[in-house]
Amino acid sequence: MNKDILIFGKGYIGKKLQKAFDCNITEKRIESFDDARLEIEAYNPKIIINCIGYVGKKNVDDCELNKGKTLLANTFIPTILGEIAFRKNIKLVHISSGCMYNFNYQISEPIIEEDKPDYFNLFYSRSKIYTEKVLESLFGVANILIVRIRIPLDYIPHPKNILTKLLSFKKVINTPNSITYIPDFIKMLEFLIKVDAKGIYNTVNKGGLKYSELLEAYGKQASSHSYDIIDSKELNLVRTNLIMSVEKLEKKGFKVRNIHEVLEECVNQYLKF
Repeated sequence: MNKDILIFGKGYIGKKLQKAFDCNITEKRIESFDDARLEIEAYNPKIIINCIGYVGKKNVDDCELNKGKTLLANTFIPTILGEIAFRKNIKLVHISSGCMYNFNYQISEPIIEEDKPDYFNLFYSRSKIYTEKVLESLFGVANILIVRIRIPLDYIPHPKNILTKLLSFKKVINTPNSITYIPDFIKMLEFLIKVDAKGIYNTVNKGGLKYSELLEAYGKQASSHSYDIIDSKELNLVRTNLIMSVEKLEKKGFKVRNIHEVLEECVNQYLKF
């Protein structure tokens, strides 16, 4: 077991990383500075990976209904871990999100890490923006890495997997979006930790994917899923759709696959479960 790494957060991403890194993952409920400090002192890791986050029971709209839980999970706990990382001179890896930007498909370029987050329409997004701003203030004095994932896709069925979600929908939007293919994300994170990367990195696959393209790839290997394509405005939901750049990650030395390259592999493996 890799005892150098301790993961906080036993949710979807946390469990994936714990299995991949074969490291410790804490079940301790963190509600204060001392909760986190004592847990870190008990394990004495060199790296802590924060996978704690709240996205709502059903969807991100639930964050508005539970502001306290959202702020604790998405803002206060990462801030606490950043402070402890600074005090104890250990590395903090914070799993963040790309859902912090407005994006105009007609004029916008893929979002780079230096772009200022400007999407304030969702409380979930604001809680993520707060966190990044706090942790950025420690970049000069602490070893902090922020990785931004977006819309997880995996070959293992799971309620958080976008393919699993889409197969339960009768209507889907057809707007290209950045997607994080989880097997590739694990490799990205392994690489970034190995080279001791610091700062912010977008960890998505290259390009943008329309949901219909994923369902079409599924339909080539299984019975077709029946659905209607609708405009995102018809959902009557506050959401951000966007494309993120991975140029920084590639310049660091990691070759990023285009999201369209993984579809056949993903569906083929998905159907084995």
